[in-house]
Amino acid sequence: MIGRMMLAATVAVTVGCATAVDVSAQNKGSETYRQLNLFGDVFERVRSDYVEPVTDEQLVESAINGMLTALDPHSSYLNAKNFRDMQVQTKGEFGGLGIEVTMENGYVKVVSPIDDTPAFRAGLQPGDLITHLDGESVQGMTLADAVEKMRGAPKTTLKVTIRRGEEAPFDVTLTRDVIRIQSVRSRVEKDIGYIRITSFSEQTDEGLRNAMKRLKEEMGDKLHGVLLDLRNNPGGLLDQAVAVSDDFLDKGEIVSTRGRRKEDVQRYNANSGDIAADLPIVVLINGGSASASEIVAGALQDHQRALVVGTQSFGKGSVQTIVPIPGHGAIRLTTARYYTPSGRSIQAKGIEPDIIIEQARIEPLTVEGRRREADLRGALRNDAERAEPTSGPAPQAPAAPAVTPQPQPQPQSQPGGQPGSEMEDEEVEAIPPVLQGGPQDYQLARAFDLLRGISLYQKRITK
Repeated sequence: MIGRMMLAATVAVTVGCATAVDVSAQNKGSETYRQLNLFGDVFERVRSDYVEPVTDEQLVESAINGMLTALDPHSSYLNAKNFRDMQVQTKGEFGGLGIEVTMENGYVKVVSPIDDTPAFRAGLQPGDLITHLDGESVQGMTLADAVEKMRGAPKTTLKVTIRRGEEAPFDVTLTRDVIRIQSVRSRVEKDIGYIRITSFSEQTDEGLRNAMKRLKEEMGDKLHGVLLDLRNNPGGLLDQAVAVSDDFLDKGEIVSTRGRRKEDVQRYNANSGDIAADLPIVVLINGGSASASEIVAGALQDHQRALVVGTQSFGKGSVQTIVPIPGHGAIRLTTARYYTPSGRSIQAKGIEPDIIIEQARIEPLTVEGRRREADLRGALRNDAERAEPTSGPAPQAPAAPAVTPQPQPQPQSQPGGQPGSEMEDEEVEAIPPVLQGGPQDYQLARAFDLLRGISLYQKRITK
């Protein structure tokens, strides 16, 4: 009898809980339908009363895009054409200006110009804000609208209005081109292999492996280190970032992604094999290094496989999933965050370099009239020359120029040939992207020096 009473009580409790859940679900469903009714009412009012006729397709696409872009700067709706363009772009070839952008405070913000493209050659810089396209304000545009406007047939022109820091806005006229991205480039600098990755497209990992193979074939045992330049690399495909990191790691986690639910955690681990064969590596980053670039830099830094130098990276630590919609386009939806192997979130923080190297100008500094030992009367010759000391003065030798960064104000030509304003005394002007990788690239020169120092030190301690 007592057992039956307990069973009855248990059933009553269970039924009561189920009823409460059902009521909660019904309330939530009722609220959802109420909000959808609101949307339907607004949709009908706009369609019937707006000052100009608008199609149902326009309204629905705009509503979907508005819903997504209100969430974060990277979620958006891609109509069928934009979806096709995106698929082409990830394969490494597309038409346009050659610029990676995002939205910030209603303006289009340059994340990075792509090497050897119209935007790169015109001197556009990471952090530039695009305020107008052909005189039309970008405020009110979605990112997809702005990108669509910047793309076009090769040899057509587009006037872009740029706001850079505290300078007055200026116009740059760019000629569109077919953008073919060679995402990996390499060369030998004395005993160092220099590899620059400009983006993470479908060919990046293969390009890196081929570049490393060429460097080894060219240098052999004389190759003493690898400098991996990820500056102004806006990112790209996650699987390529994982593959590039894996190329330099023997084991351990590369990156993890964590979504809304605990079961959505994904971890990517390295396989054995280091294509650099334990050579010292320096990774160079700056404020234009974003997303996939930050994954690589963070993984190599956390595993102490490389020394990361330069300046703080962009801080895009979110994952976007492309969800195709049959018969239409696709939605780009932020679904997770990136975390480095040590558990650091990249989002809005970026990667802090192990050694900060700000960009600066390099100018020759000649010191006139400096005397050296060889200039003194009666100075002994070096005994390696096996000659008697001279009784007369040694001939005067010109002083060797020293090379040093000069943070003094320097005039600069801005894009479009317009003269720039003088810099403030305490500021150091960043080298424009067009000089990146050249002899005036101060960050690169210091990174080479650092890598050679590491290589020399390792040789000494292993003797």
